[in-house]
Amino acid sequence: MRRTYDSGQSTRPQLTRRGFVSLAGAAMIGVAGASVLGLAGCSSSDAPSAASVDAIRSRGHLNCGVKTDVIGYGYQDTATGKFQGMEIDICYAIAAKVFGVSTSEARRRGLASFTGVTAKTRGPLVDSGQVDLVCATYTITPERKKSWNFSPAYYTDSIGMLVLRSSGIKSVADLDGRIVGVGEGADTMNQIQQMLKDRGHGDFSVSYPQYLDYPTLAAALASGNIDVFAIDRSIIRTYMNDSNELLEPSLIFGKQEYGVCTTKSATELTRLVSGVVKDLKGSGAIDRWAKKYRLL
Repeated sequence: MRRTYDSGQSTRPQLTRRGFVSLAGAAMIGVAGASVLGLAGCSSSDAPSAASVDAIRSRGHLNCGVKTDVIGYGYQDTATGKFQGMEIDICYAIAAKVFGVSTSEARRRGLASFTGVTAKTRGPLVDSGQVDLVCATYTITPERKKSWNFSPAYYTDSIGMLVLRSSGIKSVADLDGRIVGVGEGADTMNQIQQMLKDRGHGDFSVSYPQYLDYPTLAAALASGNIDVFAIDRSIIRTYMNDSNELLEPSLIFGKQEYGVCTTKSATELTRLVSGVVKDLKGSGAIDRWAKKYRLL
């Protein structure tokens, strides 16, 4: 029996032929008008550019894109509105360097401001200048490095796959014909496909619906809309309970190296950020935070 999955997307109403023609005509007029306006009042110099370190100092705070729903990395308490996690601490350390103060002083003075991001919005938000940097479990990949700058990796993880104990899925050999839920904009699907290929299962038929956030993915697994909930291991542990289990716990694949992302034009900020990350790793701060937030 064929199953369907709910990716959280709404259905679209059907258009009549007359409605389609009218809509297409309006769209063409809109495109033409936008083109004229663009030619008349916009140039490449009007595109958002990365703020310089001096501009950030003048502004009075560092704008950081972080996760809001990933316990241990970036999590916002809905009751207090406060952010906590290793990546929040990294942002305060970067802000401290920008403003020439201690990390505790940067935290006390609120020198880091936080904007919630998802896997899909991370790149666009830093590109638009709405955030100066993104520190949000952002895996460094050759493809992404073509579009953005990244600091050295501050943490390394791998992919985990969560299944219901009642599902009968006991190994990756049972994944043929299954539905594997992944985060929207994440690299998880590619990593799983490569793993299956490496293990001789490249011909498996697997569906990969994308979900906006991890809580929605966890709910989809619990309700049976997906067979597997796949994300990074240190994240997936927060969603483990008596009804689910990690598929093949000893299987390690899909290395995920997290880096702080900045735009290609933010060369000064990139150097500063990279220096902070190197110092945090060299001093053992990253390891201490990983233990503090139970990421290990």
